[in-house]
Amino acid sequence: MKSLAIPLVALALLAQPVAAQGRCVTDAQAESLALVALPEIIRETGRVCSARLPAASLIRRADSDLIARYQAAADRAWPAAKTAIGQLSDPAVVMLLDSEYARPVIASVVVPQIVGRIDLADCGTIDRLVTQLEPLPPRNTASVVVTVLRYLKTDRARAGKAAVPQLPLCPAP
Repeated sequence: MKSLAIPLVALALLAQPVAAQGRCVTDAQAESLALVALPEIIRETGRVCSARLPAASLIRRADSDLIARYQAAADRAWPAAKTAIGQLSDPAVVMLLDSEYARPVIASVVVPQIVGRIDLADCGTIDRLVTQLEPLPPRNTASVVVTVLRYLKTDRARAGKAAVPQLPLCPAP
C-alpha cells in the first residue's frame, strides 16, 4: 500500500492549477509528454472504437508494429517527460516520478481525459488520421500533435474561448 501512495501523492501535486503557477513547457517538452501518452491513447482509442471499426483497423490492433514503435519512443521520451512534469509541478514531484508506478498512474489519469472526449461518430476519422500518420516516426507525430494544440490554443484565444486541452505551452520563439 505504501508503494501506491507515492504515485498518488505525485498526482495530487500534478493536479495543482498550472496556470496559477505561471509555468509552461517548450514544444520539445510537450512532444515528450505526447510521446509518452500516445501508445496508451492509441490502444484505448482502439478499444473505445472497436464496435465502430473493422477488426483490421490499425488502431484496433493492440499488438501492431505501430504500437511497438510508439512504445519504444515513449520509453526513450520518459526522462524528458518526467523533467517537464516536474517543471509544471511542485519540485518534490521529481523524486516521486522515479517510482516505477508513476508513469502508469499518470497515464491512467491523462488517457481517459483525452479518450473520454471521443465521439464514437469520429472513430472512422481518427482511424484514418492514425493510418495517415503511421509512416511517420513517432517523434514527428508528437510534433504534429503539439503543433495542432498550439494552433487550437491560439485560434480559440482569438475567438475568446478557452483552449482545449489545457497544455501550458510556452510562447513560440
